[in-house]
Amino acid sequence: MTAATGPATEAATEGERRRPSWSRIQLALLRELLSRPLTSYYLVLGCSALLLALGLMMVLSASSIEALQIKGDPFYWFLKQSLSVALGIPLMYACSKFPQRFFRLAGYPLLALSIIGLVMVIFIGSTELGAQRWIYIGSLTIQPSEPAKLALVLWGADILARHARGRLMEWRNLLIPLMPGVAILAVLVMWGRDLGTTLVLMMIFLALLWVVGAPVRLFAGLLGVLALATVFMIISEGYRSERITGWLNTWENAQGSGYQAAQGQIAMGSGGWFGLGLGSSRQKWDWVPHAESDFIFSILGEELGLMGTLVVIALFGLLGYAGLRIAARVNDPFVRFASAASVAWIVGQAIVNIGAVIGVLPITGIPLPLVSYGGSALLPTLAALGMLLSFAKREPGAAEALAARGPGPAARALSWLGLRA
Repeated sequence: MTAATGPATEAATEGERRRPSWSRIQLALLRELLSRPLTSYYLVLGCSALLLALGLMMVLSASSIEALQIKGDPFYWFLKQSLSVALGIPLMYACSKFPQRFFRLAGYPLLALSIIGLVMVIFIGSTELGAQRWIYIGSLTIQPSEPAKLALVLWGADILARHARGRLMEWRNLLIPLMPGVAILAVLVMWGRDLGTTLVLMMIFLALLWVVGAPVRLFAGLLGVLALATVFMIISEGYRSERITGWLNTWENAQGSGYQAAQGQIAMGSGGWFGLGLGSSRQKWDWVPHAESDFIFSILGEELGLMGTLVVIALFGLLGYAGLRIAARVNDPFVRFASAASVAWIVGQAIVNIGAVIGVLPITGIPLPLVSYGGSALLPTLAALGMLLSFAKREPGAAEALAARGPGPAARALSWLGLRA
């Protein structure tokens, strides 16, 4: 016996078809959220804060055993990283308040200081793990190649913005000032046998050329030259050849050149879906070398599991989306170039680090931004993120939205105490 159909039933069916589904409502809400003028601002701020907090927790967990053995204090490297964070957060806040002109002018002295620092490394730098990239001044450790990344972003973006006025597609003219500067930085960094940082500098350079509209044949030529130079640098240094061998045959060389990669993969595999628990890593007990820096992602995977690693990857993905959104929505050429180059630097470096830990890329010795231990890397990264926050305020409608929002909690607290008019 079939159910009778009538006008009422047909009207109900038609109403159900017209009623928006839950997935459509969610999609509409997501579109509305992403169209808001301050979306980029809050994405950069939120992702940076979460990665920074997660990084502090993981540095404490990953470094505690080695710090206790070497320094007699399990909090030694955690406290040093906390000091870097305490310096970096005000720096990030200050950069979020600086106008665009400050960043355009800051690139030139920062580039000069970076070149001076890289030259000093050649003469007085310390060599560790085959690379000469650190300067020790008492208990202070400086790595000039890290601020050189920010210097290249600011200087390169300003150079391209100045030459792009009215002749954006004349890319031959853009290479004249940019190529020599990149070459000087790359040669000085490679003089210290730091292949990882050189690759990051090349990513920034290629990102600038891509955004400015350089033709594909130029990229093909540059990538060919870079590939040949990389092969030459690998062959010329024995330890780099061993790293490649350890990467291609990790488990056949698990007690030799593939030891770090093998132990890192064991840590990742031990975490399962949800990890062993924060602080419960077994591989940090002298199994994974440099667990607090280059291979902190493996300890994160062991303690927080696959879900934890996916959260970190999602945060970097959202950070990259926010940076590219700023570059697309702001018409100023300098903002567009600097935002895209910053994304290529931070997200590209994260991809290389994570790829090395999970075994799809060779180990290059570069840290995971905002998460790994190291103040020399953290401070320039936070400065670049502060710059992105400053640029996000220049998006269409952002200034009006900030003005309508009123003073923040800190400003209201100061006003309540009578310290702010």
